[in-house]
Amino acid sequence: MNKKKILGVNKNVFYLSLVSLFNDFSSEMVYSIMPVFLTRVLGAPIWFVGFLEGFAEALNNILKIFSGRLADYLNRRKILAVFGYSISTLTRFFLYLVNNFWQILVLRVLDRVGKGLRDAPRDALIYLFSEKEQLNKLYNFHRAFDTIGAILGPIVGFILLNYFLQLNYRLLFLIASLLGFLTILTFIFVEDKKENYSKNKKFIFSLKIFPANLKLYLISFFLFSLGYFPLSFTLLRIQTIDSSLKTLPLFYFIFNFFFVIFAFPIGKLADKYGERLMLKLGFIFAILSFLIFSIPNNLLIFPAIVLLSLSLALIDGIKVVYLGKNIAQEYLATAQGTLNSLYGFGQLFGGLIGGLIWTKLNFTYAFIYGCFLILMSLILIDLALRK
Repeated sequence: MNKKKILGVNKNVFYLSLVSLFNDFSSEMVYSIMPVFLTRVLGAPIWFVGFLEGFAEALNNILKIFSGRLADYLNRRKILAVFGYSISTLTRFFLYLVNNFWQILVLRVLDRVGKGLRDAPRDALIYLFSEKEQLNKLYNFHRAFDTIGAILGPIVGFILLNYFLQLNYRLLFLIASLLGFLTILTFIFVEDKKENYSKNKKFIFSLKIFPANLKLYLISFFLFSLGYFPLSFTLLRIQTIDSSLKTLPLFYFIFNFFFVIFAFPIGKLADKYGERLMLKLGFIFAILSFLIFSIPNNLLIFPAIVLLSLSLALIDGIKVVYLGKNIAQEYLATAQGTLNSLYGFGQLFGGLIGGLIWTKLNFTYAFIYGCFLILMSLILIDLALRK
């Protein structure tokens, strides 16, 4: 293990965190304004915007299992991560050239292919370069950097687009793609890490790699994600304050700001008190947040968002650490890709079901539905963590 540290963390973890910061800075600068570009500049129908994201995310989630399995099979992770980030970065450059909304579909799919290829190998690298007694702190350090990029992207994109570029979307895409190349250049400072095990000759994925308690763990997170709606959907709750949703970026900022504040200290607490306690607390705070969201009182929206941010800080990186500690190292990226894939599919379907309930009834029923599923998942994960 390379002992050189930057900002108190292993240098490889630091540079991988910087990779995620640059990538999210570039990506969110583009995709925070993509719905407007699609509908107002390219004339795409509203249904196309929803179809685009749903299809792209489904493909992304399928590829996470494949990329994780491939990384473990080859016992090489850096090259897959670099390849995935390179694909995503190039798609932002080609956005400068589009003149039809169907071309956006091709590029968005390629962008999600890149994400699907990179996430599991990157997370495995973070695990392998982290000191075992600091795993949660370092994972949450990475997540905090990732979130800082997600904060800066929309803010800088909004300022550039409205005050410097005179609504020239294509020029903004070009600037974002140039920023994205910093993502690839940063990998120069990241080492690869091979584990001392014989390469598993069986490439075919099988659930047999998971013991019974981890299968229950995966099921509990799939159920949890069905109820834990995507953030873009959850924050539509602010419609009772701002029906135009013009202030939506502000609420995104609030959520991400508190996540950055919570992530690092919670990671340190998880290393001290263990993942089991933190995960259960994360589920409990998620239930509390959704219960508060369900109440038709605008004053309660802010504390609900803070609790939602706290719940994610307690769950996001820590769920991956617990899985890594309890799976054979030769299946590390495979397991992480499987967890992320199931979680992504759960949020995709959960958002659709929650949206249907919200439309047919109202937001209160949608959030109560979410509370019920998260409560059920809390019972399941409690059983999984006891074994």
